[in-house]
Amino acid sequence: MKRSEPGLYDYLPLTSRPAIRWPNGAHVAFWVAPNIEFYELHPPPNMSKNAWVRPNPDVLNYSWRDYGNRAGVWRMIDAMKELGVRGSVSLNVAVCDHHPEIIRRCVELDWELFSHGIYNTRFVLNMSIEQEQIFIRDVIDTIYQASGQKVDGWLSPSVSNNPWTMDLLAENGVTYTCDLFHDDQPMPVRTETGRLCSIPYSLEMNDVIAYTRAMKTPREYGRMIKAQFDQLYAEGEESGMVMCVPLHPYLIGQPHRLEPLLEALDYIKSHDKVWLTTGREIAHWYRDHYYDDAVAHAKILRTSHAPAG
Repeated sequence: MKRSEPGLYDYLPLTSRPAIRWPNGAHVAFWVAPNIEFYELHPPPNMSKNAWVRPNPDVLNYSWRDYGNRAGVWRMIDAMKELGVRGSVSLNVAVCDHHPEIIRRCVELDWELFSHGIYNTRFVLNMSIEQEQIFIRDVIDTIYQASGQKVDGWLSPSVSNNPWTMDLLAENGVTYTCDLFHDDQPMPVRTETGRLCSIPYSLEMNDVIAYTRAMKTPREYGRMIKAQFDQLYAEGEESGMVMCVPLHPYLIGQPHRLEPLLEALDYIKSHDKVWLTTGREIAHWYRDHYYDDAVAHAKILRTSHAPAG
């Protein structure tokens, strides 16, 4: 039987859930997630999803993405460093082999590295449980060997998931997933073992969506970021919110797009009650202080809504 909903999380209305308090009374936990990716010119076929829109070899789209690793990423890193904004890198771990100098620079700046799979042209769709287990372990081991960091976060390549993915992540010690887009606060994820939570990772604020789908100008994108922040900052006085800006170096690293982004980030930094942080730090704070309360609250709501008899 097909489910009518994912079954990965409970319905907890924003207006009736335990309040969250971030460090130092911050209204918003703000994090930036640069997606540092590696695409293959000739990726293996997947029956569920094509890696490229155009026929292989798609030199146009391959080289556009390659611009990000050759030029855009360095421009983006320097700009974020100048502002004092750390990154939580959504990493295709193939970058560790192909462009280790990028990894070294991120580690030097104390940026978090979390998983975005191996290549951005390979998906977990149609993998068996055993294959996906090996895939997850490979990613965890590669990031540790390259940086000494434990993998806390997970964003599947092309947000591809199987019914057992979340269980495998929890089983392998992953702390948070970005594959769920259902809230502006962290939430517990239902898994067989472990304590996995979801951390807001916004499609709306994603530069891919803004530039290639919504066709926004750089100025419009900057105004979107400010408007998103203003609303969450106001709401966060009652209960702490999360705001994420996901970036892609081949897009945001274009020279004409940097200034409006930096202006928006500087605007956010100018507010007193902002926690400039990483996905890992948000997840750990939530798990240490609020995860159990949210699980208990959800259980109470499920019981009260259960049909009589």
